[in-house]
Amino acid sequence: MNEIARRLNFHVEYHNISWDAMIQAVSDGQYDIGMTGITIRDDRKEKVDFSDPYMRSEMYMLVRGDEDRFTDAKSFAAFEEGLIGAQPGTTPFYVAVYEVLDGDEANPRIKAFETFGAAVQALRAGDVDLVLTDGTAGKGYADASDGALKLIGEPLGTEDFGFIFRKGSDLVAPINAGIAALMADGTLDALNKKWFLDYKMGQ
Repeated sequence: MNEIARRLNFHVEYHNISWDAMIQAVSDGQYDIGMTGITIRDDRKEKVDFSDPYMRSEMYMLVRGDEDRFTDAKSFAAFEEGLIGAQPGTTPFYVAVYEVLDGDEANPRIKAFETFGAAVQALRAGDVDLVLTDGTAGKGYADASDGALKLIGEPLGTEDFGFIFRKGSDLVAPINAGIAALMADGTLDALNKKWFLDYKMGQ
């Protein structure tokens, strides 16, 4: 986002807001733009406008490095004691509900966390057994974990991420132009590699 803002010459301030409140807050005009891996979906388009996609995501299963009780979504579903950590309202939450488990959003096997980082910490601590994550981010977490975490199974669907704006915002066109420019010159690929593949947390 900083690179897009620099190229378009506008100021960015970062505000910490819960996932559940963010889309509504942008829709209400409290913020001009929202971003944090927001999947472009038709139901969300009823409330907000989306930019063009800036990243494509595939969901993978992130588990502890010594996990051997299940190897994919089917075997996890059959492992009745297994718990999933997820943020309600996010793509990993809905994939957990509808593609891994039984379609019940109140399934007690899903433990809710306010942030993805908290879910990963619960996984490492043994409080849950699985966290679903974008494959690029998941590889970053696994590579930085010194063997404590790993990705397993096949991808569980493809999603496109975009920025969100209040309906009718005049920021959509310039942001789309910025995204197109960053894609064309390889900057987005370089940033993804830098922060998701090369970056080592804590170093």
